[in-house]
Amino acid sequence: MEMIKPERLKKGDKIAIVSLSSGMLGDDKFIHKYYIAKKRLEEDFGLEVVTMPNALKGSKFIYEHPESRAEDLMNAFKDKTIKGIFCAIGGDDTIRLLPYIDYEVIKNNPKIFMGYSDTTVNHLMMNKAGLVSFYGPSIICEFGEYVKMFDYTKEAVDNVLFKDCTNYEIKSSDIWSNDFVPWGEENINVAKKTIKEEHGYETLQGRGTVIGKLLGGCLDVFPMVIGTEIWSSKDEWQDKILLLETSEDKPSPSLVTYYLRNLGAQGIFDVIKGIIVGKPKDEEYYEEYKDVYKKVLKEFNKEDLPVLYNVNIGHACPIGILPLGTDIKVDFTNKEICLLESPTSEKNLINIKKLK
Repeated sequence: MEMIKPERLKKGDKIAIVSLSSGMLGDDKFIHKYYIAKKRLEEDFGLEVVTMPNALKGSKFIYEHPESRAEDLMNAFKDKTIKGIFCAIGGDDTIRLLPYIDYEVIKNNPKIFMGYSDTTVNHLMMNKAGLVSFYGPSIICEFGEYVKMFDYTKEAVDNVLFKDCTNYEIKSSDIWSNDFVPWGEENINVAKKTIKEEHGYETLQGRGTVIGKLLGGCLDVFPMVIGTEIWSSKDEWQDKILLLETSEDKPSPSLVTYYLRNLGAQGIFDVIKGIIVGKPKDEEYYEEYKDVYKKVLKEFNKEDLPVLYNVNIGHACPIGILPLGTDIKVDFTNKEICLLESPTSEKNLINIKKLK
């Protein structure tokens, strides 16, 4: 299936903020993060922020009304003046939006959609609708960062969402952080401490270069999605590059083993071209996860399936952006990731076709 590319952003564009999982963005003790992010989006990126009607109604309302979350998402897609949709944060129950999703609305109104973690569910919705989406920063965590946004993340937003990034190389960050500054207004002037990156990208196994479209997300979320209408069949995984990363829950090596064995049992390892693995949160289980990947792939006779490890995506800090649904090239020998095509288009081709 040929995936639809959304129109790239430009200064002055409207982007919508949605709370599709946790509703904490609207809670009294966290809403200051919303104002930090809104100001940053407006001043640093030149965007006009549209906050969808239910996005700031708080955790209790958002939890109790998945249909209202989905309504915000559908209305953001329907609104022709909105060019992008950014998620507030992840959570643990985006799966409850499934009954309220209209895939034709998404397909016929393509626009940039971005988030990570539990937003994996929404990315799989976008994939089902045939829309390229962007596994990248959220409002609370990255755009709402205290003091300043990490340069690595800001540059990723500028390059991937605003420019023709054909042949753009996604490099490893030269610093990382395991410092958590508690979210409270008293800490808005406290910057995270950083550490020099000692590893960079690591090739766990395999060599050579592969080209394919990324599909995947947060491994912790997969058990909720497998078996639903948005989970891809084995045929749909054919020739894909599997993106995997783990959450702030820091799942044990045993759990990661179970999750990977499930993918193996589905036959997914038999048809994909390679795997990209995100930096583990705070580098906890850094070496143990490496052993798990090699162990499970050996169990399924896939010791030659190439795996690139320690990529700045998802729950790493800082993070970049990886587009889901467009061709990327991964050189496992030289440890390089390159976008072979721009994941955005200069114009909305859907609208052009309608005008003819």
